Amino acid sequence: MFHAGNTCCAKTIWVYFYFLVPLDLYHKTRFMNARAAANCRYQPTCYEHAANCYTHALLIVPAFVGMALLHRLSDDRWERITAWVYGMGLIALFLVSTVFHIISWKKSHMRTMEHCFHMCDRVVIYFFIAASYTPWLNLRELGPLAAHMRWFVWLMAAAGTIYVFNYHEKYKLVELVFYLTMGFFPALVMTSMNNTDGLYELAFGGLVYCLGVVFFKSDGVIPFAHAIWHVFVALAAAIHYYAIYEYLYHSPSLEDIRDA
Repeated sequence: MFHAGNTCCAKTIWVYFYFLVPLDLYHKTRFMNARAAANCRYQPTCYEHAANCYTHALLIVPAFVGMALLHRLSDDRWERITAWVYGMGLIALFLVSTVFHIISWKKSHMRTMEHCFHMCDRVVIYFFIAASYTPWLNLRELGPLAAHMRWFVWLMAAAGTIYVFNYHEKYKLVELVFYLTMGFFPALVMTSMNNTDGLYELAFGGLVYCLGVVFFKSDGVIPFAHAIWHVFVALAAAIHYYAIYEYLYHSPSLEDIRDA
C-alpha cells in the first residue's frame, strides 16, 4: 500500500518534470529566442516573425492613401512632386520591411534573396529619413543652409547605401549612429524656420523614434522587441505625417488669407 503510494507520487513528479516543465519552457521560447552573438542576426520565433510582418503590412495601404491625400491637396507642381517623394518614401519603408520579414520567415532557405532584401530594408531607412525631411525643406522658408540641406540629405542617404552594400551587419553600432546622425543633423536647419508651426510635432516624432531604438536593440532581451520597434516607427511616422498634412498642405495659403 505504502509502496504503491510512493510509486504513484514518483510518477506524478516524473510527469511534472518531463512534461510540464518542458512545456513551460516551450511556451517561453515561442515568444523569444536567445540573444544573438555580436555581429550576428537574431533569429525570431514564428510568433515574432508574424508580428514583424503584420505590424508594417497593415500600414502599406494607409501610406498609399496618405500620399494620395497630400497629392490632392497640392496647389502647384512643386507641392505635388514633394508629396510624391514623401509618400513613396513612406510606402517603401513599410513595403520593403514587410517583404523582407515575409521572406525571412517563409523563405529563409533562400539565403541570397533574404540577404538582398535585408540590405534593401536597411537602405530604405536612409531614403525614408531623407523623404521625411523633404516637405519641410521644400515648402518652408528657411535660412541660407536650407537650400544646401535639401540635397545634402539625399547625399547622406546615398552614403548610407554605399555603407550597407560594403559593411552590412559588420558594424551594427556604426550603422545605428549613422541613422541617428542622419535623423538629427537636418533638424538643426529646421530651427531656422520663420514659421515654427509643426516644430513641436517634429521634435515629438523624433523622440518617439529614439525611444523605439531601445527595442530595436533588444532582440532576445524583450519578447517581440522588433515588432514593438515597428509600432514606434509607425507612431512616429504618423506624428510627422500629421504635421506635414496640417501645417504644409492643409493650412490656408497666403491667397486664402488675403481673400478672407
